[in-house]
Amino acid sequence: MTRLAASDLANRLGREAEAVCRHYLDAGHRQGNYWQVGDVRNTPGRSMFVRLKATVKGPAGKWTDAATGEHGDLLDVIRESCGLTDFADVVDEARSFLSLPRPEPAPATKKRASTPAPSGSAEAAKRLFAMSQPISGTLVEAYLRNRGITALHGTGNLRFHPRCYYRPDDHGPTETWPAMIAAVTDLRGTITGAHRTWLAPDGSDKAPIQTQRKAMGDLLGHAVRFGIADEVIAAGEGVESVLSARQAIPHMAMAAALSAAHLAAILFPETLRRLYIVRDNDPAGDSARDSLVERANTAGIEAIVLSPVLEDFNEDLRRLGIDALRANLRVQLAPPDVARFWLEAA
Repeated sequence: MTRLAASDLANRLGREAEAVCRHYLDAGHRQGNYWQVGDVRNTPGRSMFVRLKATVKGPAGKWTDAATGEHGDLLDVIRESCGLTDFADVVDEARSFLSLPRPEPAPATKKRASTPAPSGSAEAAKRLFAMSQPISGTLVEAYLRNRGITALHGTGNLRFHPRCYYRPDDHGPTETWPAMIAAVTDLRGTITGAHRTWLAPDGSDKAPIQTQRKAMGDLLGHAVRFGIADEVIAAGEGVESVLSARQAIPHMAMAAALSAAHLAAILFPETLRRLYIVRDNDPAGDSARDSLVERANTAGIEAIVLSPVLEDFNEDLRRLGIDALRANLRVQLAPPDVARFWLEAA
């Protein structure tokens, strides 16, 4: 990326400076025209100030740490708060943030803050996502890595909640478990729902409870999105299965619809020309595949099915290994996409 392009990206982030701070520096808080936090690595405190609006003193997004004298822009915030070392990863994360969900903060009034959102509603989903934290260094990261998923760039719509409510049934007591929170968004990036995966306290697996996953909000047609949709995307059911395919094709935009029924109904971006269907190897996956192929062809979109060797792509990744996963997926891609996505990933 050229210096001019990096400057343009920093300026785009600056136009949404408060949203950037709420996402990457959530240990801090707004103080007038500034975001106040301990340091650029998101430590609680008050010595670092991020300018939220352009003034005569400078543009939005510039920050200074009064304790150390460090200063920079929002690209530096993303790099340090996420622990990234490669500038290309910083750029990917910034671009993903600009295209992925950024919940609008609720007005700071006691009346609004004390008004509960209807249970299971899109508003409740937005609030749950806003109350959660980025996954870097959390049990969510540990859980995904334990499933072989290490390519976590562009996963800003996944978050961690340390004590997410879980109710086994309508009459049982409410429990709390750590959880992976996935934002479900429409094609504009607006949060319409959330998906919860409750985790074991050490992040080694899902929680030992009867229902380990639950969704809330408006899900039909929408998805959990990774990367910026363009002419080519891949869509599948589960978050883990889609992220596993992304291990082999890290530069392709992907979406997890969360179930076979919702995959069959996923909405297509206007720019879409080729759709890869990341199928699960079961009857429900076959049905979703057939429905989606028919819908895509009717819309003039080429549909290509990506099939796992075992039950799904995460099982392929864990049991067969990344080399076998890559070999299986490579031969299923259209030749132009091998050149566009595969060689860049190598």
